[in-house]
Order: sequence, then structure tokens, then C-alpha cells
Amino acid sequence: MADPVIVGVVNATPDSFSDRGDRSTAASIRHVEEHLANGAEVIEIGGESNVTNRPAVTPEEEISRILPVVSAAAEAGAVISIDTYKPAVARAALEAGAAIVNDISGGGNLELMGAAAEAGAGVVLMHTVVEPKTQRWDETAYPEGITAHQLSFFEQRLEALAGLGIDRDQVVIDPGPDFGKTPRQTVDSLKGLPELCGLGCPVMLAVSRKDFIGAINHRRPSERGPGTFAALAFGLDCGGRLLRVHDVAGTRDFLQVREALLGRTEVDPGLRIDEEIRREPPRDQGDGAGDDV
Repeated sequence: MADPVIVGVVNATPDSFSDRGDRSTAASIRHVEEHLANGAEVIEIGGESNVTNRPAVTPEEEISRILPVVSAAAEAGAVISIDTYKPAVARAALEAGAAIVNDISGGGNLELMGAAAEAGAGVVLMHTVVEPKTQRWDETAYPEGITAHQLSFFEQRLEALAGLGIDRDQVVIDPGPDFGKTPRQTVDSLKGLPELCGLGCPVMLAVSRKDFIGAINHRRPSERGPGTFAALAFGLDCGGRLLRVHDVAGTRDFLQVREALLGRTEVDPGLRIDEEIRREPPRDQGDGAGDDV
């Protein structure tokens, strides 16, 4: 079984749905460095949030946001994925060092896919039936069943990509949690992961902080870490491989314990915990709290 691959998300945009704090270019570059230090094998950079309450930005604006970050990631030796549905943005990122195009519009834009083909880039093929930056919650949208619909969708898209010169071994499948799906439809699509894995492409688990988790747990994006790890664990058990996440350090820790419990990594019989991390440090004296027992 192939090892999981951590894909660290870097939102080079001021209006991300999930990230708070400094949204400057310098902060995005620091975010790249932190992700790499924490074990990310791929850095995914996006210059436009998919939030539905903000207008689309121009390709020129998106390029100005992502290019310094892509260049810095390339200088750091990262494998870079560009999250865009605009051909001009993809070309600029690929020229600056990106190697993968993650198309949230579903792979139907032949100009965009042609740019990836010309560069010999990999493609993340995401399932969606809606335009970027739009949402549709329609409980009757997939009468044949979401998994049957996705299998047909991906087969058609893979055939079209092959016609452009993008082979199946260059494609990653993403079931597209939340994109044109109610929370129930997202859950049902993830239950179908074993069948999607049968398409012969690696499957990306892009579940980090998604709305379906917030709907189930009634949590804001910053509070969806536990739900994210539960979805990742399920997805890995079903054959998923690429973990697209915001919390790279937490995902690394999750994987380390999971791999040890599954017997995929050896736990040294002589392993012991260092004393300095065995307990939390004592509270400052005079803070009114009693000593821990």
C-alpha cells in the first residue's frame, strides 16, 4: 500500500473561508515554509477563495497573489499544486515552478486542461456539477446515486483528458466534498470511495474543515480539526491517498500514531517519552491556581 501524501494548503487570498490572521504575501510564504518543515510533500497554493459571498477576482489579480508564493515554494524545492480554474493563472504558475493543476471547475475547461497537458503537469480532477463560487443544495440532484454519477463523470473526464495527452497516471481523483452537494450527498460520496479508487487513479481526500463536517458537528472552520481527522481516517481506510489539509503538523501526528497502531511503522521496545514533554509545565506561581496532583 502506498504511503499517504500530505498536501499542505496555502491560501494566498484575503478571504479564505477557513484561515484567519495575517493574509499578506510574506505570511503565505512563511506558511509554505512551516508546511514543509512539518512534513508536507506537496504545497497547494490558491489565489482565489471559493467562498460564495465574494465576487471572482480577475486572472491578473490572482496571478499577482500567487506568483511570489509559487516562486518561493519552488526555491524551497517544494512540489507545487496550483488551485485555479483560470487558464492564464495556471500557465503563470506552471512557468514559475508548479507541477500540478487542481481544477475546481471539474476538468471541463479544455483550455485549462490543455495548458496542463502542454506543461506535462499532473491534474487533480475534482467532481462538481456547479460553477466555481456557486453552491447548489438539491436533494434530488443525483437520482442514480452519487457514486454511480461520479463514476460516470470521472470516466468521461478521464477519456477527454486522454485525448489531450494527459494519461490516467497523471490524474488524481477528488470526489469534491461540498461542491454541488448537500452534507448528506458528501457523506454518501465518501462512502463510495472504494469504488472511486477502482478507477485506477490516486484519490485525494479534500475534507479539511469542510462544511459537511461543520454541519454534522455544528462547528466553525477553526473548530473542525477532530471531524477532519475522523474523515481522513475513514478515507484512508477506503483507499484514499493524498490528504489535502490546512493543519499539516496535526495531520503528521495523526498519521504517525495511526501507522504505528496498524503495524506499518515499528515502535522501538526501548522508546520512552522525554520528561520535558511528559507533562504540561506548572502554572506560574501566584496565579491563584492550585498545584496539579
